[in-house]
Amino acid sequence: MPCAELKGLLTDIGTEELGHLEMIGAIVHQLTRKLTPEQIKAAGFDAYFVDHTAGVYPAAAAGFPWNAASMAVKGDVLADLNEDLAAEQKARVTYDNILRLSDDPDVNDVIRFLREREVVHYQRFGEGLRLAQEKLDQKNYYAVNPAFDK
Repeated sequence: MPCAELKGLLTDIGTEELGHLEMIGAIVHQLTRKLTPEQIKAAGFDAYFVDHTAGVYPAAAAGFPWNAASMAVKGDVLADLNEDLAAEQKARVTYDNILRLSDDPDVNDVIRFLREREVVHYQRFGEGLRLAQEKLDQKNYYAVNPAFDK
């Protein structure tokens, strides 16, 4: 990290993102814990249920399980912060899409809160990117990491 301020910013966002995962897991658990076998089948939830019962298993809506391959880390602070900015926008769109499909006011309240936090994270990553660019090389127009060019 080019500075302690950026390290703190990233730690704060990372900690909050883990909380988001916990909140989504709690929503999924609350919505599925009392489903009957008939409701599970009618909802198309049966294949998931066979493998995971009603346990929370991180997966995309299409059913692909989460794995570390979805983390596009390069080890370059500028590239990684740009990836973080993109990830926040993708999360915002996912929450927008959930809100388009959901009619549950309790779920929607939480999703709106999480969406707002993604917008804040996007802004904070933007601040972090500007900070990193300033600290790495104030005269570096192309925003490359000069640490590798020595």
